[in-house]
Amino acid sequence: MIKKCLFPVAGYGTRFLPATKSMPKEMLPVVNKPLVQYGVEEALAAGLNEICLVTGRGKRAIHDFFDTSYELEHQIAGTDKEQYLSSIKNVIAQAKFATTRQSEIKGLGDAILTGELLVGNEPFGVILADDLCVADDQGVMAQLVEIYRRTKCSVIAIQEVDDADISKFGVVDGTEDEPGLYTVTDMVEKPESADAPSNLAIIGRYVLTPYIFEILRHTPPGKNSEVQLTDALLTMARTSKVLAWKFKGQRFDCGSVDGYVEATNYVYENIYLKNKNP
Repeated sequence: MIKKCLFPVAGYGTRFLPATKSMPKEMLPVVNKPLVQYGVEEALAAGLNEICLVTGRGKRAIHDFFDTSYELEHQIAGTDKEQYLSSIKNVIAQAKFATTRQSEIKGLGDAILTGELLVGNEPFGVILADDLCVADDQGVMAQLVEIYRRTKCSVIAIQEVDDADISKFGVVDGTEDEPGLYTVTDMVEKPESADAPSNLAIIGRYVLTPYIFEILRHTPPGKNSEVQLTDALLTMARTSKVLAWKFKGQRFDCGSVDGYVEATNYVYENIYLKNKNP
Protein backbone atom coordinates (compact mmCIF):
# COMPACT_ATOMS: atom_id res chain seq x y z
CA MET A 1 0.00 0.00 0.00
CA ILE A 2 1.37 3.41 -0.96
CA LYS A 3 1.16 6.00 1.80
CA LYS A 4 3.85 8.56 1.00
CA CYS A 5 4.04 11.33 -1.59
CA LEU A 6 7.22 13.30 -2.20
CA PHE A 7 7.10 16.98 -3.16
CA PRO A 8 10.37 18.44 -4.53
CA VAL A 9 9.84 22.13 -3.65
CA ALA A 10 13.39 23.49 -3.46
CA GLY A 11 13.52 25.30 -6.83
CA TYR A 12 14.01 29.05 -7.21
CA GLY A 13 11.10 29.77 -9.56
CA THR A 14 13.21 32.15 -11.66
CA ARG A 15 10.57 32.49 -14.38
CA PHE A 16 8.40 34.33 -11.85
CA LEU A 17 10.96 36.83 -10.61
CA PRO A 18 10.68 39.26 -8.94
CA ALA A 19 7.58 37.71 -7.28
CA THR A 20 9.56 34.62 -6.22
CA LYS A 21 12.48 36.60 -4.81
CA SER A 22 11.02 36.21 -1.31
CA MET A 23 8.05 33.88 -1.89
CA PRO A 24 8.30 30.20 -2.90
CA LYS A 25 6.86 29.60 -6.37
CA GLU A 26 4.82 26.75 -4.88
CA MET A 27 2.96 29.34 -2.80
CA LEU A 28 1.77 31.29 -5.84
CA PRO A 29 -2.04 31.32 -5.59
CA VAL A 30 -4.28 29.90 -8.28
CA VAL A 31 -7.39 31.92 -7.38
CA ASN A 32 -7.53 31.38 -3.60
CA LYS A 33 -5.23 28.40 -2.97
CA PRO A 34 -1.47 28.04 -3.48
CA LEU A 35 -0.16 25.57 -6.03
CA VAL A 36 1.26 23.24 -3.40
CA GLN A 37 -2.15 22.85 -1.72
CA TYR A 38 -3.70 21.61 -4.96
CA GLY A 39 -0.92 19.01 -5.16
CA VAL A 40 -1.36 17.85 -1.56
CA GLU A 41 -5.12 17.58 -2.05
CA GLU A 42 -4.49 15.41 -5.12
CA ALA A 43 -2.20 13.16 -3.07
CA LEU A 44 -4.78 12.83 -0.30
CA ALA A 45 -7.48 11.96 -2.82
CA ALA A 46 -5.20 9.10 -3.96
CA GLY A 47 -4.85 7.81 -0.40
CA LEU A 48 -1.34 9.21 0.15
CA ASN A 49 -1.49 10.99 3.48
CA GLU A 50 2.20 11.09 4.42
CA ILE A 51 3.50 14.21 2.68
CA CYS A 52 7.29 14.48 2.31
CA LEU A 53 8.62 17.92 1.38
CA VAL A 54 12.12 18.38 -0.04
CA THR A 55 12.66 22.09 0.53
CA GLY A 56 15.52 24.58 0.28
CA ARG A 57 16.58 27.93 1.61
CA GLY A 58 13.85 30.56 1.69
CA LYS A 59 11.01 28.02 1.77
CA ARG A 60 9.77 28.55 5.32
CA ALA A 61 6.41 29.83 4.04
CA ILE A 62 5.56 26.28 2.91
CA HIS A 63 6.23 24.88 6.39
CA ASP A 64 4.15 27.62 8.00
CA PHE A 65 1.29 27.15 5.56
CA PHE A 66 0.78 23.53 6.56
CA ASP A 67 0.60 24.42 10.24
CA THR A 68 -1.97 25.94 12.55
CA SER A 69 -2.06 29.75 12.60
CA TYR A 70 -3.32 30.43 16.11
CA GLU A 71 -3.33 34.24 15.90
CA LEU A 72 -5.16 34.33 12.56
CA GLU A 73 -7.71 31.72 13.62
CA HIS A 74 -8.34 33.58 16.87
CA GLN A 75 -8.89 36.86 15.02
CA ILE A 76 -11.49 35.48 12.63
CA ALA A 77 -13.15 33.01 15.02
CA GLY A 78 -16.92 33.39 14.97
CA THR A 79 -16.94 35.53 11.81
CA ASP A 80 -17.98 34.64 8.28
CA LYS A 81 -14.28 34.66 7.32
CA GLU A 82 -13.71 31.35 9.15
CA GLN A 83 -15.06 29.46 6.14
CA TYR A 84 -12.09 30.58 4.02
CA LEU A 85 -9.73 28.44 6.10
CA SER A 86 -11.81 25.27 5.86
CA SER A 87 -9.93 23.70 2.94
CA ILE A 88 -6.45 24.05 4.44
CA LYS A 89 -7.68 22.97 7.88
CA ASN A 90 -9.07 19.81 6.26
CA VAL A 91 -5.69 19.16 4.62
CA ILE A 92 -3.80 19.63 7.89
CA ALA A 93 -6.22 17.30 9.67
CA GLN A 94 -5.81 14.52 7.09
CA ALA A 95 -2.10 14.67 6.31
CA LYS A 96 1.16 14.11 8.14
CA PHE A 97 4.08 16.29 7.05
CA ALA A 98 7.82 15.67 7.11
CA THR A 99 10.55 17.81 5.59
CA THR A 100 14.20 17.69 4.63
CA ARG A 101 16.37 20.21 2.79
CA GLN A 102 18.18 19.93 -0.55
CA SER A 103 21.40 21.79 0.17
CA GLU A 104 22.17 22.45 -3.51
CA ILE A 105 19.84 22.63 -6.51
CA LYS A 106 21.31 19.81 -8.59
CA GLY A 107 18.31 18.55 -10.52
CA LEU A 108 15.11 16.62 -9.95
CA GLY A 109 16.98 13.35 -9.58
CA ASP A 110 19.05 14.76 -6.74
CA ALA A 111 15.90 16.13 -5.08
CA ILE A 112 14.28 12.69 -5.22
CA LEU A 113 17.41 11.09 -3.77
CA THR A 114 17.42 13.67 -0.98
CA GLY A 115 13.91 12.52 -0.13
CA GLU A 116 15.06 8.95 0.55
CA LEU A 117 15.51 9.90 4.19
CA LEU A 118 11.77 10.59 4.42
CA VAL A 119 10.47 7.85 2.13
CA GLY A 120 12.54 4.87 3.18
CA ASN A 121 12.28 1.48 1.52
CA GLU A 122 8.75 1.65 0.14
CA PRO A 123 6.95 2.76 -3.04
CA PHE A 124 5.93 6.40 -3.16
CA GLY A 125 4.28 9.05 -5.27
CA VAL A 126 5.95 12.18 -6.60
CA ILE A 127 4.08 15.39 -7.41
CA LEU A 128 5.66 18.44 -8.99
CA ALA A 129 3.47 21.31 -7.81
CA ASP A 130 4.36 23.33 -10.94
CA ASP A 131 2.09 20.98 -12.87
CA LEU A 132 -1.49 21.66 -11.85
CA CYS A 133 -3.65 18.73 -12.92
CA VAL A 134 -7.43 18.60 -12.95
CA ALA A 135 -9.66 15.66 -13.80
CA ASP A 136 -13.40 15.12 -13.85
CA ASP A 137 -13.52 11.87 -11.91
CA GLN A 138 -10.24 10.43 -10.66
CA GLY A 139 -7.14 12.57 -10.05
CA VAL A 140 -3.93 11.85 -11.95
CA MET A 141 -2.08 10.53 -8.89
CA ALA A 142 -5.00 8.23 -8.08
CA GLN A 143 -4.84 6.89 -11.64
CA LEU A 144 -1.13 6.08 -11.23
CA VAL A 145 -1.65 4.48 -7.82
CA GLU A 146 -4.35 2.23 -9.27
CA ILE A 147 -1.99 1.06 -12.03
CA TYR A 148 0.83 0.47 -9.52
CA ARG A 149 -1.40 -1.64 -7.30
CA ARG A 150 -2.26 -3.79 -10.29
CA THR A 151 1.26 -4.11 -11.75
CA LYS A 152 3.70 -3.32 -8.88
CA CYS A 153 5.79 -1.36 -11.42
CA SER A 154 6.96 2.24 -11.41
CA VAL A 155 4.49 4.38 -13.38
CA ILE A 156 4.90 7.83 -14.90
CA ALA A 157 2.22 10.14 -16.28
CA ILE A 158 2.51 11.20 -19.93
CA GLN A 159 0.62 13.31 -22.44
CA GLU A 160 0.89 14.00 -26.15
CA VAL A 161 2.49 17.37 -26.96
CA ASP A 162 3.12 19.36 -30.12
CA ASP A 163 6.53 19.12 -31.80
CA ALA A 164 7.16 22.80 -31.05
CA ASP A 165 6.99 22.07 -27.29
CA ILE A 166 8.77 18.72 -27.17
CA SER A 167 12.12 20.22 -26.09
CA LYS A 168 10.54 21.34 -22.79
CA PHE A 169 9.89 17.78 -21.59
CA GLY A 170 11.32 14.40 -20.92
CA VAL A 171 10.02 12.16 -23.72
CA VAL A 172 9.29 8.42 -23.72
CA ASP A 173 8.90 5.73 -26.30
CA GLY A 174 7.40 2.33 -25.69
CA THR A 175 5.03 -0.45 -26.61
CA GLU A 176 1.34 0.05 -25.90
CA ASP A 177 0.21 -2.91 -23.77
CA GLU A 178 -3.37 -1.69 -23.38
CA PRO A 179 -5.12 1.55 -24.37
CA GLY A 180 -3.08 4.41 -22.92
CA LEU A 181 -0.61 2.22 -20.99
CA TYR A 182 2.93 1.75 -22.35
CA THR A 183 5.96 -0.26 -21.36
CA VAL A 184 8.82 2.22 -21.64
CA THR A 185 11.65 1.27 -24.01
CA ASP A 186 13.37 4.66 -24.38
CA MET A 187 13.42 7.98 -22.58
CA VAL A 188 15.19 11.26 -23.42
CA GLU A 189 15.40 14.47 -21.40
CA LYS A 190 14.34 17.59 -23.37
CA PRO A 191 15.33 16.49 -26.88
CA GLU A 192 15.07 18.63 -29.98
CA SER A 193 11.97 17.70 -31.96
CA ALA A 194 14.04 15.95 -34.64
CA ASP A 195 15.65 13.72 -32.00
CA ALA A 196 12.54 12.94 -29.96
CA PRO A 197 11.57 9.24 -29.98
CA SER A 198 7.85 10.14 -29.83
CA ASN A 199 5.49 12.96 -28.86
CA LEU A 200 4.73 11.39 -25.46
CA ALA A 201 5.96 13.81 -22.81
CA ILE A 202 6.46 13.16 -19.11
CA ILE A 203 4.55 15.42 -16.73
CA GLY A 204 5.09 15.93 -13.01
CA ARG A 205 3.36 12.84 -11.62
CA TYR A 206 5.14 9.57 -10.77
CA VAL A 207 4.75 6.45 -8.67
CA LEU A 208 8.20 4.99 -8.03
CA THR A 209 9.58 1.90 -6.35
CA PRO A 210 12.45 2.40 -3.86
CA TYR A 211 14.84 0.82 -6.39
CA ILE A 212 15.04 4.32 -7.91
CA PHE A 213 17.21 5.49 -5.01
CA GLU A 214 19.94 2.93 -5.74
CA ILE A 215 19.91 3.93 -9.41
CA LEU A 216 20.06 7.66 -8.61
CA ARG A 217 23.11 7.12 -6.40
CA HIS A 218 24.99 5.97 -9.50
CA THR A 219 23.45 8.34 -12.06
CA PRO A 220 25.97 10.96 -13.27
CA PRO A 221 24.89 14.54 -14.07
CA GLY A 222 23.22 14.80 -17.46
CA LYS A 223 21.34 17.61 -19.22
CA ASN A 224 22.28 21.04 -17.77
CA SER A 225 24.85 19.28 -15.54
CA GLU A 226 22.02 18.13 -13.26
CA VAL A 227 21.10 14.68 -12.01
CA GLN A 228 18.13 13.88 -14.21
CA LEU A 229 15.34 11.64 -12.99
CA THR A 230 14.71 10.79 -16.65
CA ASP A 231 18.17 9.20 -16.95
CA ALA A 232 17.58 7.10 -13.82
CA LEU A 233 14.17 5.99 -15.05
CA LEU A 234 15.69 4.88 -18.35
CA THR A 235 18.16 2.72 -16.41
CA MET A 236 15.23 1.31 -14.43
CA ALA A 237 13.32 0.59 -17.65
CA ARG A 238 16.29 -1.35 -19.02
CA THR A 239 16.90 -3.37 -15.86
CA SER A 240 13.35 -3.98 -14.65
CA LYS A 241 10.17 -2.31 -15.94
CA VAL A 242 8.68 1.18 -16.10
CA LEU A 243 5.16 1.94 -17.29
CA ALA A 244 3.85 5.18 -18.78
CA TRP A 245 0.18 6.15 -18.51
CA LYS A 246 -1.54 8.61 -20.83
CA PHE A 247 -3.51 10.17 -18.01
CA LYS A 248 -7.11 11.29 -18.16
CA GLY A 249 -7.46 14.96 -17.31
CA GLN A 250 -5.89 18.31 -18.04
CA ARG A 251 -2.48 19.64 -17.07
CA PHE A 252 -1.39 23.27 -16.74
CA ASP A 253 2.26 24.30 -16.75
CA CYS A 254 2.23 26.69 -13.80
CA GLY A 255 6.01 26.97 -13.99
CA SER A 256 5.45 29.39 -16.89
CA VAL A 257 3.58 32.68 -16.76
CA ASP A 258 1.31 31.76 -19.67
CA GLY A 259 0.39 28.41 -18.15
CA TYR A 260 -0.16 29.96 -14.74
CA VAL A 261 -2.58 32.52 -16.13
CA GLU A 262 -4.37 29.81 -18.13
CA ALA A 263 -4.71 27.69 -14.98
CA THR A 264 -6.02 30.62 -12.96
CA ASN A 265 -8.69 31.38 -15.54
CA TYR A 266 -9.70 27.72 -15.78
CA VAL A 267 -9.93 27.19 -12.02
CA TYR A 268 -11.87 30.42 -11.53
CA GLU A 269 -14.43 29.62 -14.21
CA ASN A 270 -14.77 25.86 -13.75
CA ILE A 271 -14.06 25.19 -10.07
CA TYR A 272 -14.16 28.31 -7.92
CA LEU A 273 -17.40 29.79 -9.27
CA LYS A 274 -19.17 26.41 -9.22
CA ASN A 275 -18.22 25.83 -5.57
CA LYS A 276 -19.12 29.38 -4.65
CA ASN A 277 -22.51 29.20 -6.33
CA PRO A 278 -23.64 25.55 -6.19
